Amino acid sequence: QVHVVESGGGSVQPGGSLRLSCAVSRSPSRPYCMGWFRQPPGNEREGVALIASAGSVIYADSVKGRFTISQDNAKNTLYLQMNSVKPEDTAMYYCAAQAYCYRPRMRPNDFGYWGQGTQVTVSS
Repeated sequence: QVHVVESGGGSVQPGGSLRLSCAVSRSPSRPYCMGWFRQPPGNEREGVALIASAGSVIYADSVKGRFTISQDNAKNTLYLQMNSVKPEDTAMYYCAAQAYCYRPRMRPNDFGYWGQGTQVTVSS
């Protein structure tokens, strides 16, 4: 079993920055995929940024150039650096992981391990 815990959410003004962290109890069996999804109020969960153990990284078009996903394998921690945030980035952000993942896809159903989420609110 892989346990996932997010942290780092909060309130930030438009144009500001925030870094989310995701602590994973252990790395999923390789090849694995890990990443960030978000769910705005009243909307479905959507992919934000994903990374694969093989090295590939994908971003949603809405965050390209503003968000950066990275991982520290020694600490079993995943990060999401959010820059130039916008009000439409307001959402509950979830970290997810999946073992034996050969190609990351922005599909929540592909992921079996989820955290409880951390709220990000962008407003002035």
